[in-house]
Amino acid sequence: MCAVQLTVIGRFTCREDERPLLLAPRAERLMAFLSLARRSVRREELTAALWGDHREDRAAGNLRSTLWRLRRVAEQPLAEAADGYVSIAPHVRIDLWDLEAGPATDAEHRLLAGDLLPGWDDPWVDSERERFRQLRLHALEDLCATHRRSGRFADALRLGLVAVACDPLRETAQREVIEVHLDEGNVVEALRQYDGYRRLLHSELDLAPSPALRRVIDEHLDGVVDDPSFRRAVPSVTRAARGHAG
Repeated sequence: MCAVQLTVIGRFTCREDERPLLLAPRAERLMAFLSLARRSVRREELTAALWGDHREDRAAGNLRSTLWRLRRVAEQPLAEAADGYVSIAPHVRIDLWDLEAGPATDAEHRLLAGDLLPGWDDPWVDSERERFRQLRLHALEDLCATHRRSGRFADALRLGLVAVACDPLRETAQREVIEVHLDEGNVVEALRQYDGYRRLLHSELDLAPSPALRRVIDEHLDGVVDDPSFRRAVPSVTRAARGHAG
């Protein structure tokens, strides 16, 4: 049986043994809905979600024709229908399901691929995006910390900066990037990252970084900021490290 890989993180794709499968838009939306549902779905739920603006008989016809096409686009059917329910065929692998199942060799590739089905404006996609965003952020931070502890600073920084780009106000993501710089010995880079976050937090929310984040700076610097030669060399970031907010 040929292996089929379905991608919903980033651009929707479907491949059979690395060969792209060209799915019609209706088939793409049906497979995407089943992927995000993570379960067998009643026919009535599918027609309401995908063709809710159609008459009931027309919506049911759309579902039947779409399932017919999904049985023929690949060597094996991509979806199964039985007893009033529709599900993804067991031989189809889905990147989102693999990521949720735990770490894998290509987890970083999936995490860096981007948002969940960007550009899709269906309500059933919107409801899943925040769930995926949180999953992605936690996974990025965890992998960043793992690489940092192993001394793979370039990989750690790449993942940490992606997490920061996803949510610049998220302190745990900013902290991971700061700790990468500090562990690598790049004190000035760490202070610049801290100062940028401090300014953003003050500008957007009129808040200051937490005492816990400030302690990360203090513990790693161990008095280096108070060294006169350091203050003369990098006055702006020195002021950032010595100040709490504002």
